[in-house]
Amino acid sequence: MAPTTLSDGSTILSQGLKLVLGHPWLVLIAFVFSRLVWNKFQPHVWKIPGPTAVAYTKFWRVYDVWKGQAHLTAIDLHKKYGPLVRVAPNHVSVSDPSYIPVFYNIKENYTKTGFYPIQSISWKKQPEMNLFSTRDPSYHRVEKRKVGAAYSLPNLLESESAIDSCITLFMDRLNEFASQQKPVDLGAWLQYFAFDVVGEVTFASKLGFLERGTDVDGMMKAIEGMLTYASLCGQVPEYHKYLLGNPLFSMLMPAMETWNQVLVFTLKAINGRASIKRDGELINADSGGRDMLSRWAYVKSSDPLKMSTRDIIVHLSTNVFAGSDTTAIALRAVIYYLCRNPRIMTKVVEEIDAADKEGQLSTPVSYKESTTSLPYFNAVLKEAMRIHPSVGFLMERHVPPEGVGINGQFIPGGTIVGINPWVTNRNEAVFPDPDDFKPERWLEASEAQMKQMDDIFELNFGGGSRKCIGRNISMIEMQKVLPELLRRYTVTLTHPNKDWHICNHWFVQQEGVICNLTRR
Repeated sequence: MAPTTLSDGSTILSQGLKLVLGHPWLVLIAFVFSRLVWNKFQPHVWKIPGPTAVAYTKFWRVYDVWKGQAHLTAIDLHKKYGPLVRVAPNHVSVSDPSYIPVFYNIKENYTKTGFYPIQSISWKKQPEMNLFSTRDPSYHRVEKRKVGAAYSLPNLLESESAIDSCITLFMDRLNEFASQQKPVDLGAWLQYFAFDVVGEVTFASKLGFLERGTDVDGMMKAIEGMLTYASLCGQVPEYHKYLLGNPLFSMLMPAMETWNQVLVFTLKAINGRASIKRDGELINADSGGRDMLSRWAYVKSSDPLKMSTRDIIVHLSTNVFAGSDTTAIALRAVIYYLCRNPRIMTKVVEEIDAADKEGQLSTPVSYKESTTSLPYFNAVLKEAMRIHPSVGFLMERHVPPEGVGINGQFIPGGTIVGINPWVTNRNEAVFPDPDDFKPERWLEASEAQMKQMDDIFELNFGGGSRKCIGRNISMIEMQKVLPELLRRYTVTLTHPNKDWHICNHWFVQQEGVICNLTRR
């Protein structure tokens, strides 16, 4: 056979180029194939077990999230594969609770991922990160210093009488259903209550949900849509810049403050108390109140360098967006699991009645009374939040450059790791019979066991410096409204043999908490 000449080589190359140019789909196939292979064999991560498809593409996660049951998938995957599960080409889910303080610490060396910035607003056509969505630890520290004091427990309790007014109105509205012996969608009304509390704490004004008994301005539906988009796109955040994060979108669309329901609603609430000039300047705000708008308006009027109109709008709109869903989810969980467990319901009602008979409870029940005089109720509250946490996804973080060893496996820097509260809250070593609703576990545990349980439970609110800043608002609401509800009404499920419907789009929302109320 004659040796190949330079001319022959040029001919082969020319023919190859003609083949490629004539069939560009071959280039696409080659690119996709090489990308899939690269995804599969990511250094160090490729040995971690998981479903076959997850090693090749993130779209396995997109489909899982789309189905709305990703929290159950996470539990099943860890039961099957162990403490480390590969859930995407560069994502590892961890079930070992000892890594909670590692991933979610005060140093913030494990930074948030591209999942989070999707959940932000724009102001004057510029993206504006909030305390939840920002990935920048320095920015987070600066912004938290501006507003953190308003979320402290002592400052929030200065608004307790305003929260009491919401409880009184809530009970009056429920009494209408009890008097007529009509079933009530208690799950929806609990969210109406949570929204109005957010209004009182944030703007010193109820937002109209309890008064109207409906989804005011379609806010609940709008937030549901935003969360659905964020949860799906958040699995492939690099696509956000081609979708709602596309710069052309902001150029072609009117400013978000004219159409985004959360922002419009926030501005409307602000304008009920203040005025916003065309240039965005906030004027005529009442600086004497205890609500957040008043506090921050006072700071701004005292020193505009410490607080801007932009800061006030971003943080107030975050309250509106995130302030009701998580609280309503926990409230529904308590009611549902109590109704499903009559023995426990009887026991908690007896405790409330005994405290009431001894004169330990005000009307409505105060936060201090609830936390000190009702130990069994507090155990019920924690157990409901353990068995049904509000957040149902991996709380994603980037591994720092030096990498980390987890259960004998080295995870390189840049890998995305995280823990799902639905997984750790069902750790059998810490919570025996984890799927059973057992409030007694919070009263009978040893000191060492209780510390373990509490450390895991706290992940319900996030961890480290990124722990939910609004958690005290939520706890005050729950500690007050639930004992008052159970003191006034006998609550039963209208359809006791029918399970509620759960859909997880970041927040694990429930539907179907339809109840009968009887005045006690």
